[in-house]
Amino acid sequence: MADKVYTLPDLTYDYAALEPHISGAIMELHHDKHHAAYVAGANTALEQLADARDKEAYGTISKLEKDLAFHVSGHVLHSLFWTNLGPTGNGEPTGDLAEQIGVDFGGFEQFRAHMTQTAMTVQGSGWSVAAWEPLSQRIVVTQVYDHQGNIPQGTVPLLAIDAWEHAFYLQYKNVKADFFKAVWNVFNWDDVAARLSAAKGA
Repeated sequence: MADKVYTLPDLTYDYAALEPHISGAIMELHHDKHHAAYVAGANTALEQLADARDKEAYGTISKLEKDLAFHVSGHVLHSLFWTNLGPTGNGEPTGDLAEQIGVDFGGFEQFRAHMTQTAMTVQGSGWSVAAWEPLSQRIVVTQVYDHQGNIPQGTVPLLAIDAWEHAFYLQYKNVKADFFKAVWNVFNWDDVAARLSAAKGA
């Protein structure tokens, strides 16, 4: 495979732009090392799958498919997470996003509590993800194990909270509740609203 299919996106803000809520050291490590590893893993899985096809050697196909799902989903969720965050965050959503949250969750406070508790109760590594579910025309919150498990098929992710230790341990140690509280101060609601609008229009 001559060209890499997946590439690491640049952050649109400085590593330290989210301080004091998320330290610059965490952002640099999280983006440049952890996310980059998922990008590399996704490209490697694609190369190995292509090699297996060329050789008609499918003995490891199950492992390679799992590798691809794990790394691509990690890449997708981290790419979402970076744009969900921003130095001009804080506050609450407005407009259509606020209205949809009100209809689906009873209000922003209930939505925030649901998302936070979903992140808090992930067993091991995973995510709390708010996604548009097109069949019911509503936002649902899902508890994602690792990167790709437990996601309703066809949903479009809008907002993500990374509950892996690498997202917070350097700053918050084992008190992950403090991280899940702090992250609400740096959510970029314009980004989430634009994603909801696009998902509804799809």
